[in-house]
Amino acid sequence: MATAQPSTSAAASAAAPADGSASLLPPIPQATSIIVIGMAGSGKSTFTSALSSYHETSASSSSSSSSSPSSSSAAPPYMVNLDPAVGSLGYEPNVDIRDTVDYRRVMQQYNLGPNGGILTALNLFTTKFDQVLGILEKRANETDHIVLDTPGQIEIFTWSASGSIVTDALASAMPTVVAYIIDTPRTTAPATFMSNMLYACSILYKTKLPFILVFNKTDAQPHDFALEWMHDFEKFQEALKAGNATEPSLLATAGARGGGNAAGGPTEEQGYMNSLMNSMSLVLDEFYKNLRTVGVSSLTGDGLPSFFEAVNEARQEYITDYRPDLERLAAQRKEKREGEKRRQLEKLMRDMQVDSKSAAPRPAAPSTREDGDGEEEEEGGVVEEEYEGDGQIIEPDSDEEKPHYDYPGPEYDRGDGTVWPRPG
Repeated sequence: MATAQPSTSAAASAAAPADGSASLLPPIPQATSIIVIGMAGSGKSTFTSALSSYHETSASSSSSSSSSPSSSSAAPPYMVNLDPAVGSLGYEPNVDIRDTVDYRRVMQQYNLGPNGGILTALNLFTTKFDQVLGILEKRANETDHIVLDTPGQIEIFTWSASGSIVTDALASAMPTVVAYIIDTPRTTAPATFMSNMLYACSILYKTKLPFILVFNKTDAQPHDFALEWMHDFEKFQEALKAGNATEPSLLATAGARGGGNAAGGPTEEQGYMNSLMNSMSLVLDEFYKNLRTVGVSSLTGDGLPSFFEAVNEARQEYITDYRPDLERLAAQRKEKREGEKRRQLEKLMRDMQVDSKSAAPRPAAPSTREDGDGEEEEEGGVVEEEYEGDGQIIEPDSDEEKPHYDYPGPEYDRGDGTVWPRPG
């Protein structure tokens, strides 16, 4: 079922600066960008594919239930793939990093391993992100959602300069939401659950954007236990007392069966871990209170309507809470630039008053010479140009033919005699 979108006039009035001055940020568009982040194996790409196919399914069901053209659902989301090493996707990306940067060539050129290759490819792509942002801004009034699928290695996006640049650029151009995907079956262990919560907390305070916690794979493991652990500290204590914090809790996987360790209780090492988990859960209690959580099955599509409702709520939070903050930062940057201009002008005026005879002669520019082929050379010989990407941002609806990617299988030969498992 399609959810109502806020009107443009209401959003603009809510985002206007409190002092009545003109906004330094662009007008709020119709679209909300969703940055999908999560641990490797949590199901990010499958979840992103489910977001794309959900709109197609909604459109077909709406058209079959009513013949009125006004009853059709919104346009499908605009998909952006930021994983350069992925072999195949369950959706057709509108903007694909693989069209711009060749991941294998980056590894070969810079002598990098798989993770270093992904990070460098993302950095090269970010140098051209102004072109991507221009494309997204043009499409932002034609769709309701712009979905960004990030690399499988979570630290490559969340803790790199390129990830911060992409996030900040999107947040300055349109309402932006972070969706943190959690592998629910693997979170039944209290220690794993707490690790995910700590990671989610760190990403929330690093991005400073509206945040949605998505418990994925609920068809394999319901997420009710996680909600209980978040909202009832005593339930989490019971799970710790029932057994080892690093093993799946019987209270989470079997509900009423309960039970503890076969050994008759936690060992000394387990007791230390349980005490640490108790302390961390108390620290994160305030974090839980203001967190949006939804349970989703990317396989069956259950929970996706609730996710889009949470996205709409997060959009309103961005307009009322985050947008004024961005306006304040933009005003500070503008004031700083104007102050720097005034200082430069004052310095120029002072320099003009200095006697021209006291000015030092300008050094001669270093000379270069050309070889027989017309290439410039220095003393060390011809400087080889480094690979910086193909310099091309391709949209699928353009007339230009996109490259085809064949998945080489679980292993591939690098050409030097070694066989590496394909990353991503």
